[in-house]
Amino acid sequence: MAQNYTEQAQVQDFIEEMVLEYGFSAEYLQQVLGQAKKQQSILDAISRPAERVKPWKEYRPIFLTQQRLDKGLAFWREHEQALAQAEREYGVPAEFIVAIIGVETMYGGNTGRYRVLDALSTLSFDYPPRAPFFRSQLREFLLLVREELFEPTELTGSYAGAMGLPQFMPGSFRAYAVDFNQDGKINIWTDAEDAIGSVANYFIKHGWQPEQDVAVQAQLNSQAAEQGLTGSLTPKHSFKELAAMGWSTEQTVNDDAMVTAFKLAAEQGDEYWLGLTNFQTITKYNRSEMYAMAVTQLAHELAQQYRD
Repeated sequence: MAQNYTEQAQVQDFIEEMVLEYGFSAEYLQQVLGQAKKQQSILDAISRPAERVKPWKEYRPIFLTQQRLDKGLAFWREHEQALAQAEREYGVPAEFIVAIIGVETMYGGNTGRYRVLDALSTLSFDYPPRAPFFRSQLREFLLLVREELFEPTELTGSYAGAMGLPQFMPGSFRAYAVDFNQDGKINIWTDAEDAIGSVANYFIKHGWQPEQDVAVQAQLNSQAAEQGLTGSLTPKHSFKELAAMGWSTEQTVNDDAMVTAFKLAAEQGDEYWLGLTNFQTITKYNRSEMYAMAVTQLAHELAQQYRD
């Protein structure tokens, strides 16, 4: 194994691509990638077998804690003006922005300790199973540090290269991060206002519908109605079709609405839910029904306590 990434043929190919397609200086890329360090702990983390998928009754308590609520309420009060502005401009409720940042990093308390350059280089050149994806993110990272005039060795994030309070990958940063406080730079690492505006922008660009519900609980008239369960994050049925199978809700849902129908193993038994368009938006942030439900329920609890 080469000690320096620039000694690897695949890295030289990557450099050549960046020079030809994006106009980088080869000398600059040699210098930057020459400082990248392989991190075995990153490879260990990403290669670790996935833990048993927790049922909802075990997953929910991880995120719906009083500590996370207390910190979220403090974050909301501290950044009340920015959150209200984001809600006005983007139509994304403050509580959902707060909940995303809370679930992702505990309001900035855990944004990751790895240099993004090390994380993306390690996964691009020493982790073949997902090398194409991480190489694309390394490309996005180099473009964003050029555009934003960042020092590439100073930016930190998760072992996968996700950055800042909202844990944006470099591609998401370039596409959705905004200078919300208009101070001339985008800073999602320590500037909560930019993080707030960036989350709101991400949501609206991924189809968030202002003033619409996220998920509604449903009832089934028989076990046979379980045939309506979606089985994936992509909606397969309209609400009208599910109603014909035996699904019903106390809240009004448009007959033509395409919904994600899923079941959660809760403390008191199985719960059935319908995820609407805004629910599907949250799953674009993290492709998990339970993640989206954790964000949704944390948001609702935050809003209730904030307004009490």
